[in-house]
Amino acid sequence: MDPHSAVDPQSTYDRIAVHFSKTREYAWPEVESFLDGRTATRALDLGCGNGRHAELLADRADAVVGVDLSRELLREAVTRARKRGYDQTASFVHGDAATLPLATDAVGLAVYVAALHHLPSREARVRSLDELARVLAPGGTALVSAWSTAHDRFDREAGFDTTVDWTLPGGETVPRYYHIYSPEEFETDLAESALETVEAGVSSGNCYAAVTVLDG
Repeated sequence: MDPHSAVDPQSTYDRIAVHFSKTREYAWPEVESFLDGRTATRALDLGCGNGRHAELLADRADAVVGVDLSRELLREAVTRARKRGYDQTASFVHGDAATLPLATDAVGLAVYVAALHHLPSREARVRSLDELARVLAPGGTALVSAWSTAHDRFDREAGFDTTVDWTLPGGETVPRYYHIYSPEEFETDLAESALETVEAGVSSGNCYAAVTVLDG
């Protein structure tokens, strides 16, 4: 089966949002390390899911916006922010990573983790990186991640498309589309975009890159 043909990221994550959110309580260590010592007036959590990384950004920025394609995950993010007391700092907006509903140069700090790999074409993935560059102010920094062929569950060297099932309580499985990046392909797509890569590598089976936008 073509992984693109039956899997729509919005409906997929709307379907699994409540259960998915319960399993995503904590921030990734790599995100915590990236944000250590960084601050901004405005920050962005792109592909924010349940807002676990928006919570970290709320400690480092005067205002945070979380953007996600799944309205049900956004509901989870709003609930989390209210319960944990950062709802006055964070707001959550429905939007597509490839056409962000944000002004140019709007944010000084961003994270775009565990979401790029769900976009269903290379064109859309690179366009989303260009959009991140557009909304990131000159001199701002962002962390981008995607699943990698270096992960233990994969035995491939080249990037490829696949589906990975999410199992709901009761046993129902919901397929999720992924593009699994090789590290070289990840860096190629970043280079194709308007972002400037500061540092790139692999950690815990994910490709990571710290990126920026230069003046001019």
